[in-house]
Amino acid sequence: MSNGTCVKGGMVVVVGRELSACNALGGSASTLRNPASGCVGAESWAGAARQNPLSGFAGSKSFAAGSFRPQRCAPPAGTETNPAASGSSTPASSIAPPRKSPMPLVGTACTPSEPEGVQVLESELALVARRAWRGLQAADVDAAVDAGMLAAAIKAADGVRRPAFGEAAHAAAADVAAAAAVIQRQGLPPGAAAPVDWNGFGLVIPVLAGSPGAGASVFTALMADALQLAHRNVLLIDPADPPRSGLAIAARSDGPWLTKPHPQVHIRFSWRAHALVARLETALPVIAPGMVPPPRFWLPQGPRPEITVVDLGHDPWRVAAHPLLGAGAWLRRGTPAPLPVLVVRPSRPSLLHAEQVLARLERWVVTGVVSPPVQLVVMGAKRWPAGVAGAAGRRVCALLESAVFVSHDPELAASGVTGAVTPLRLRQAITPLLSRWGLLPHVVRGWHGTKGRP
Repeated sequence: MSNGTCVKGGMVVVVGRELSACNALGGSASTLRNPASGCVGAESWAGAARQNPLSGFAGSKSFAAGSFRPQRCAPPAGTETNPAASGSSTPASSIAPPRKSPMPLVGTACTPSEPEGVQVLESELALVARRAWRGLQAADVDAAVDAGMLAAAIKAADGVRRPAFGEAAHAAAADVAAAAAVIQRQGLPPGAAAPVDWNGFGLVIPVLAGSPGAGASVFTALMADALQLAHRNVLLIDPADPPRSGLAIAARSDGPWLTKPHPQVHIRFSWRAHALVARLETALPVIAPGMVPPPRFWLPQGPRPEITVVDLGHDPWRVAAHPLLGAGAWLRRGTPAPLPVLVVRPSRPSLLHAEQVLARLERWVVTGVVSPPVQLVVMGAKRWPAGVAGAAGRRVCALLESAVFVSHDPELAASGVTGAVTPLRLRQAITPLLSRWGLLPHVVRGWHGTKGRP
């Protein structure tokens, strides 16, 4: 069949040889039905959906070959169109002359749509997430959409077709949004400027990474070990997404004690020698910021901790943007005042990233909502490499004078934090800091409870 055209919805389309008639749809020439414009090729568009279930037409052989080509938009209302293009029998002598400057192909009015595409699925998932709670934070909605898209990709990779993978995506998004909504409503602060009562946790030391891979989890473990070996009752909190946690195996075995802020979000308490480790657990594919339980859920039963060390290093950029909920809540100003620690690497990029984190957090500090970092810790060096300290911005520069350096340890760098005690040499590097804060008594004990310096 020779090439033909179809006028439908104000659009002139040139179609290839493999297409057949679409007169039943209101088109006037030989095309196939099209979900985008009213005339679609069954082979090309359906084949595209088979090749890429997340897209309505991406991957279509005939579309990519140019057999479906939108040419121009229809002239404005009130002007005559060319009846010859629609197969009309009007004499050629009565046809109006063509416009000298045809309207260019601009915008979506003249281009094929993507009714089953990624954008449509994302919009559906966002609506599903917002049904859980009208006050759901935008970051939690985004996380729910991510969970739904991941579930859709898993189903599509297994050969599941829509609408089956769409149902899985909706279910995953709804689960994440529901968990975030329930937990948020249990921990919303009464006011942004109201100070928090931290007495139940003793002294709170939040550890914030200034850049990716700075070593915040390693420093958290070092501090917890140094304090517990000094006969201090320590609570180590890990609110990170479990697959991305740097403290995932900080305890030799998982403890049996659970707190359940939500049926699908748990806090598990385990022992790391004499320190109690509280870790976030969930079976959901994504941890939304609002799914991180507020501080009151992390308080263990039994003896109160003297010192609570919190690893916030998993997502400092988001934490600094919105520290009122989620992991950022541990930065809230209160009594006794928290002592946040900023961890960086001995490199110019790390200092530049840390400056941006502090700049974002500065707005919350000025308004009296959060406590600013009071200590800079440099992981992986004994001193500043030449030319690195000069890259510090004004916010990081204020912390340079009292910076604490923790040298590189090849074995710890290779294994990460495990259930074993951290190296003595690294613990000794932070001992002056803990002494300056008045956290080290004179009596120390060994890793298994025996008195004496290990």
